[in-house]
Formats: sequence, structure tokens, C-alpha cells
Amino acid sequence: MSELKQHRSLVLASGSPRRREILTQLGVRFRVEVSGIDESLLPGEKPAAHVQRLASEKGLEVRERLQSDPDKPCVLSADTIVLLDDVVYGKPKDDEDALAMLRKLSGRTHRVLTGLALCDAAGSFSEVAVHTTEVTFCALDESTMRGYVASGEARDKAGAYAIQGLGAGLVRAISGSYTNVVGMPAAETLELLRRAGVLTSWP
Repeated sequence: MSELKQHRSLVLASGSPRRREILTQLGVRFRVEVSGIDESLLPGEKPAAHVQRLASEKGLEVRERLQSDPDKPCVLSADTIVLLDDVVYGKPKDDEDALAMLRKLSGRTHRVLTGLALCDAAGSFSEVAVHTTEVTFCALDESTMRGYVASGEARDKAGAYAIQGLGAGLVRAISGSYTNVVGMPAAETLELLRRAGVLTSWP
């Protein structure tokens, strides 16, 4: 991407390789500063409010570190959860937890919620929104679920699956943004970056 198209520097406040890949695929230049906030669900906190809060707090925590940065970059942050029957499924604690999640999701339609936030290190721009995609799983037999968990792909993934990997074979249908399920909705991210003046045109 040329200097004329990207007018402001961007920091991604996430260690997620999937989010890095989405931004790279879009041609956006950025650097990574991983947030260290506590991502626990607060008592009584609604799922949409949870991802919105975490996306905001990740960005603000990184922005505080960048106050003296002469580039005054914008900070992009996100948080993703899987939601089924009003129960939040984050990253599994271990392989048994991953297996339990897949048993719950098997044959059902769940929602993937991503909180997406952008804040300006200079304090002149801040925006946060929640984006939702519906995903329907195939009816999975025990052997398939155990084999998938044994592959190691379920680890460190919200809902214990990666739709961009072997997990694509678990999915029967999707309604909404595919990249939202991967970790960050691409089209909505571009729109956000353009509103903030990070990008003036694309592609």
C-alpha cells in the first residue's frame, strides 16, 4: 500500500496471528503491541457488552503506552467469543474442555461476536462496535470431535475451532462475515480505518 493511501500509522493491540493475517491480506501496514488486560467475564455482564468492553480496554491500555510516540498512531483492537444459548465459549482451558465445547456446538447454530475498536493516540477519535456472524455446525460424531481436538487446532481458539483450518470441515453453513469468525471482520475494519483517516482509499 502506498504512502498516499495510508496516511496514519496503525498499531494492532492483539497477539492473534489470524488478525495479523487479515490486516496483511488487506494490504494495511501496522505494528503489533499486545495488550495485557484481564479478559475475564464480569459477573452479570452480557456477551455483547463483554466483547465491546474488552476491545475498548485492550486498545486504551496500549494507547496509554504510546502517549510519547511521535507518530501518534491509531490503535486497533478486537475481542471474539462464541455464544450458544446465552453461554459464552471462549478459549478452552485444555483438550477436555475443547471436546466439551464441540459436543455442545455439534449440530447447532451458534453466534460469533467480535468487538472491534479503534482509538487515536492523540485522543481525537474513538469508536467501538460489535459484529455478529451465525455459524451452523454439522452433527459431529465422537470420533470426529476427538480427532479434531487431537490435531491441536482447537487450542487457543474461541469455541475450540478454527474455521480457516481443519475446522472448516465442522461447519455446515455460515450467515454473515467469514473473517469475523476468523477473528476480525475485514470489510468493517476497512470502513473503520477509513473513517479514522488511517486509510484515504482502498485498495
